Amino acid sequence: MTTSVSVIADLCIFLLTWNVGTHSPKNLELTSLLALNGTTSCPDNRLPDIYVIGMQEVNQAINVFKDDPWVLKLADALQPHEYVKIKSEQLQGILITMFAHHKHVPHMKNIETDETRTGLGGLWGNKGAVSIRLSLYGTGTVFVCSHLAAHDDKLKDRIEDYHQIVDNHKYRLPGYRHIFDHDFVFWMGDLNFRLSGETSAWDIRNSVENRQYEELLKLDQLLLLRQTGNAFSLLEEMLPTFAPTFKFKEGTNEYDLKRRPAWCDRILHRVQVNSYPSITLSANQLSYQSNMDYTLSDHKPVSATFNYKIETNNGTFTDEELHEMTHGGSGTIPNVSVHGLVALMAFHGIFISFFRFF
Repeated sequence: MTTSVSVIADLCIFLLTWNVGTHSPKNLELTSLLALNGTTSCPDNRLPDIYVIGMQEVNQAINVFKDDPWVLKLADALQPHEYVKIKSEQLQGILITMFAHHKHVPHMKNIETDETRTGLGGLWGNKGAVSIRLSLYGTGTVFVCSHLAAHDDKLKDRIEDYHQIVDNHKYRLPGYRHIFDHDFVFWMGDLNFRLSGETSAWDIRNSVENRQYEELLKLDQLLLLRQTGNAFSLLEEMLPTFAPTFKFKEGTNEYDLKRRPAWCDRILHRVQVNSYPSITLSANQLSYQSNMDYTLSDHKPVSATFNYKIETNNGTFTDEELHEMTHGGSGTIPNVSVHGLVALMAFHGIFISFFRFF
């Protein structure tokens, strides 16, 4: 007797990380950056179902009545395509925000955010992490954006930052108190890992110009750490096939050789594949790339797309039943912005535009 397999969710998730160097978006065109121009890596070249954008060194000017200008700029680009803002969280210059196509909003529950400061021994938020966790089609999913300690000689500090974030990030929902309790973990940011050894900035640039990425990546601190188990070993990363994303002269694609070029900007993920009877979870990575067209800061933006899929051998399984299994019937943590957006979808688009400011 053959077992029928049905799909509870089959989503394309677009992740983006960018250190914007305190610059505002102003008149920046985001169409290419967000793959809204027909260049998406999603199946059948469709637009992503969900966008999660992480930024570092966002200008810290505070306006309690509005979202950050970057969030507003992203919303302006995505709203015409029927995306709504789900949640944002900011810790000084570290920002994470999530947008989803409105049809997915009813399948998002238990939304929480958290932050961890790692600067100045945990007192200052210039370094650290922010995150958004939720039940997404019944599974526990978390997105983390971090900015770790800078400079070549601060490897130990970056390792310590990572462990502080893992240890101190806590959520209210039973069963999902910590980052790695989740079924899906996506971690991105300016992780600031450099190349080990004493290779000069000029020699690294020459290797990049000859596209000798594989040789350079043998010196990459993040890959070496994951192999030794000192940090990020629970996560996977597709090997970068793009040039180091730091450090560029602003406004150009020319490296600033005051610093050794490095792959500072990264996206990793983890899936607990077979956590539940008759349920299979997967997050097949479809792309991993930088965008050289954007020269606003000394970093290049890095994006990745994932095919997030939940399949079941029980043809009658719904995501509501999966939520009951995974979250143990815990009460939904209310989230005003999502519930408000669901209601507003019934009204004219101008109301949605107004509501996203709150």
